[in-house]
Amino acid sequence: MADRAEELIDYDEEDEETLQPAVVVPAAEPAAGETGEGTEAEAKASKGSYVGVHSTSFRDFLMKPELLRAIVDCGFEHPSEVQQETIPAAINGNDVLCQAKSGLGKTAVFVLATLNKITPVPGTVSAIVLCHTRELAYQIKNEYARFSKYLPEVKTEVLYGGVSIKHDQEIIGDKEKCPNVIVGTPGRILALVRDKTLRLSNVSSFVIDECDKVLEAIDMRRDVQEIFKATPHNKQVLMFSATLGKEIRPVCKKFMQDPREIYVDDEAKLTLHGLQQYYVTLPEAGKNRKLSEILDSLEFNQVVIFVKSVQRAKKLNELLNSSNFSSTCIHSGMPQASRIEIYKQFKDFTKRIMVATDIFGRGIDVERVNIVVNYDISPDADQYLHRVGRAGRFGTKGLAITFISTDEDKGVLESVQERFEVNITELPAEIDPKTYMTS
Repeated sequence: MADRAEELIDYDEEDEETLQPAVVVPAAEPAAGETGEGTEAEAKASKGSYVGVHSTSFRDFLMKPELLRAIVDCGFEHPSEVQQETIPAAINGNDVLCQAKSGLGKTAVFVLATLNKITPVPGTVSAIVLCHTRELAYQIKNEYARFSKYLPEVKTEVLYGGVSIKHDQEIIGDKEKCPNVIVGTPGRILALVRDKTLRLSNVSSFVIDECDKVLEAIDMRRDVQEIFKATPHNKQVLMFSATLGKEIRPVCKKFMQDPREIYVDDEAKLTLHGLQQYYVTLPEAGKNRKLSEILDSLEFNQVVIFVKSVQRAKKLNELLNSSNFSSTCIHSGMPQASRIEIYKQFKDFTKRIMVATDIFGRGIDVERVNIVVNYDISPDADQYLHRVGRAGRFGTKGLAITFISTDEDKGVLESVQERFEVNITELPAEIDPKTYMTS
């Protein structure tokens, strides 16, 4: 439980050791791969591996029956390895700091844990969920809607900048409409706290998704601190990310009290099972032609193409549409309403190709995406992992192709391979669709 608000400002003090040991979670096996029984399974268990991903059911967790019904309706039967370890800890009331690779259902952990904990009171905010982009906030709000299907008395609202604050003030100020769960970006939530519209004195759950991104910038970190101090000392704090460097972990833990730490066993395990990764060496001027060849020759459900700037996103999207590839694009230069609408269209499969900046690179879950193209390579290894994690969600197959045009690009690719111990090879002339298309 968090009871250390006054210590948050000083980030130079030595880190205190947590009283609870960190839990090292083994990397997920491919969804179809179950372990055997008997001595072989026992041997694997003795090495710290789970007997099998299907050995636990969501029904084994002490959750409200309404949540279990919603889980079944969503088509989920067995939790992932990370969910097996994290959901019981969260439901038990522990603070949790969790690092797990993309696509293994981290969002479901805190959504289910907070919904299980809430006893809704009209006009009272019980849970705050912070994230770094509006699109991710919108997606998390939709996850709350899915899992609270049979809890109609629980109200959830998403709050972010770029839209009128007056609308948010009216909703929060109305006792009948006031949400029990608020999902949003730190800037907008802090503005509502400062003008006394949003009162957080009854918050029992404080969640940060993609916590490394939220807390790495000092300005956003200060916003989070101020929001945190407006909440009660006695509350549960949950933090999640796919990448959680050792330098940011002490910062996260200053918001927590004796957190349960759950990490993948090493950075190499952050790479995604079932994801085929290749690169193409070519001059900058050859990127458009090669992209057209890829889109023409490969089978796919949906594709995300990452570029490094807003202007390049606009230009590439125009080029694709003029070449009879029906694409859309999303970037930070768009009005918020347009960004949300485009995200909804893509998730609803109205469009199959999306050009995006890194605003779409973290946390966004579109289950049909099975190819990611790094038209411009990411600036670092962490962001590469987040990008390619848009394909191969929850143990499914996927394909990632990265264009390499400069020595700097080569350096980033080498750092990815070294850090995650993955061998990224040159794109072959032909790729068997069975290697990246889930049947």
